Parts: sequence; structure tokens; C-alpha cells
Amino acid sequence: MNLHYVYRSLRFLLVLSVVVFGLMAIFYVAKVTYPFLIGLAIAFLINPLVNFFVAKGKMPRALSVFVALIILFAIFAGLITLLIAEIVSGADYLAKVVPNHLDTLIDYMEQLFAGQIIPLYNQLTSLFNNLDVGQQDTILENIQNVGKKFGTTVGAFIQDFFGNIPNILSWFPNAATVLIFSLLATFFISKDWYKLHSLAGRLVPNRARTSGKTVFDDLKKALFGFIKAQLTLISITTVIILIGLLILRVDYAITIALICGIVDIIPYLGTGAVFVPWIIYEAIAGDMSTAIGLGVLYVVVLVQRQVMEPKILSSNIGLDPLATLISLFVGFKLIGFLGLIVGPVTLVIINTLHRANIFRDLWAYIMGKEPVK
Repeated sequence: MNLHYVYRSLRFLLVLSVVVFGLMAIFYVAKVTYPFLIGLAIAFLINPLVNFFVAKGKMPRALSVFVALIILFAIFAGLITLLIAEIVSGADYLAKVVPNHLDTLIDYMEQLFAGQIIPLYNQLTSLFNNLDVGQQDTILENIQNVGKKFGTTVGAFIQDFFGNIPNILSWFPNAATVLIFSLLATFFISKDWYKLHSLAGRLVPNRARTSGKTVFDDLKKALFGFIKAQLTLISITTVIILIGLLILRVDYAITIALICGIVDIIPYLGTGAVFVPWIIYEAIAGDMSTAIGLGVLYVVVLVQRQVMEPKILSSNIGLDPLATLISLFVGFKLIGFLGLIVGPVTLVIINTLHRANIFRDLWAYIMGKEPVK
């Protein structure tokens, strides 16, 4: 047996083992340290603002971090306040219009029962009575089975719902604890950002530091590119919906368009969570012109999203449009709508590792060659 192949096989198994165990270690460590990872991410995002306060405001770094956190908190508090105000305004509007729409829905249901359901029931009863005893027993048995399954499913759902209430209530103290630790971690990490940066530079070997810097810079570029791409897509969707609603002369067009833009962040569901129930209601209420108009607008939004998303993502995160489209589809097939985010992120990481020559160095190690400098 050729020893070269044995050594290559052993090195390949070593690399594979290190990668697998490394990913497992990262997963389990992240489960218990995620508040500090959140703090690290926030510290990274606010670092330019902190540097600005230090350079232009001549403020101590600790005070700059505190001011940056206050500004960040104020922005989130302002957004939540605006959201609550919009919800209150929307609830007041619904309180005025829902009773009339509910009356319309009840009238429609009464007409449906009187004109369709009751005659259909009478026809089915007549057909059932004309069947022989064996056929009647079979139908009754199937109806009873369906009823039992339905009752079992509803009972299990109610049981799970009430069983999860304690878990939901216990989530709030945990969320408060995570928030406090994340803010504290953000403060101390950001305050000692450059000390930690130089410490990491001394601990990491020079070659690994060079490759790591390339990976980090590319990931940072891809992260901000991904955020920019999503904001661009949401803005395009909001503008299209606003124009469509103005053409249809819908009340509160700006508010509805902004809500649809926010909902568009939700993968897979997106604006359908607003448009589909709305279209169904307008059709039931008898306003077919509005229902058709909303349907056309929804189709336009869907087509625009599917056409523009791969192109905008690829141009902002530096990926080929076809590769981006494949990553979106594969991610969706593997893990559902969350894969629409995980797929492109995974592709970015793979592309970044390739650009940093990580795969080339690993292959050189497995083949027993000297890495290319």
C-alpha cells in the first residue's frame, strides 16, 4: 500500500473531524453565550458611532459608548411608540368600520345558508335515505371517524396551547435577563474594543490573522450588503403598493403600504399575510372591483419580488445571480422559509472562505504540499 495515500487519508479524516467537532463546539457554546454574542454584534454595529463621539466630541470612550447606547435605545423606543400609536389609531378605525362589515358578512352567511347550504343538505338527506342500510351504516361510520379525528386534533391543539402558556410567560423573565446581560456585554466590549482587538491579534498566528481578516471583511461587506438589499426590496414593495392603493382609492393608503412593507420582511408569507385575507373579504362583501384590483396588485408585487430579489441580492453581496437563486431555492427546500435567509448567508460564507484561500490551504495540507504564500 502506498504510504502517501494513507497519509492523505489520515489528514483528510483529521480535517473532517476538526471541522465537525468545531461546528458542534460553536453550536453548543453559542447556546450558553448568546447574550454575549448579541453584545458583540451590537458593539460592532455601534463602533463607528462611538469612534465619532471620541474623535469629534472629545469624549471618553466609556461615555461615548453610553451615549451611543442611549441613542440606540431612544431610536427603538421611538419606533415602538410610533408602532403603538399606529396600532391604537388602527384599532379606533376598526372599531368604527368593523360592525358594518360584520353585518355585511352575517347577511352574506345567512343568504349562503338559505340559498345554498340548506338546499344542499336537503338533497344529501334525500340521497342518504334512498341508500340501503349497509351503505348508510358505512357513511355514518366514516362521519363518526372524521368527527373523532377532528375532535382529537382540536383537543390536542387546545391542550398544547394551554400547556405552552407557562413557557410563554417564563420567556419574559428570561428575555429581560438576556437583554440586561447583552447591554452590559455591549458596554464592556465596546469600551475595550481596541484592547480586545489587539489581544486577539497577539493570540492568533499571523497567517490565520491574515486569512481571518479577509473572511471578516468580506462577511462584513456581505452583511451590510444583505441589509441594504432587503431595505431596497422593502422600499420597492412599499412604493408599488402605495401607488396601487392610491389608484384604487383605498383609505389610509400610506399606512397600509407601510404595514405591508414591514410585513414583507417575513420570508415566504410576506405581503400575502395582508393581501390574501383582504381580497377574500372584499370578494365576500361583494366589492369585486376592489377584490380584482387588490389581486392584480398582489400579483404585481409577487412577480416584482421574485424577479428583483436575486438580482438585488447578488449585486449587493457580490454573488452571481444564478448562484443566489439556487441558494434561495435549496435553502427553502431544506429548512423552509428560514432557508431563504440561511441559503444566501451560507453561500456568502462559502464564497468568502474560497476568496480567503481557506479551501486551497486545506487541500494543500491534505495532499501534503506547502501552502501557497
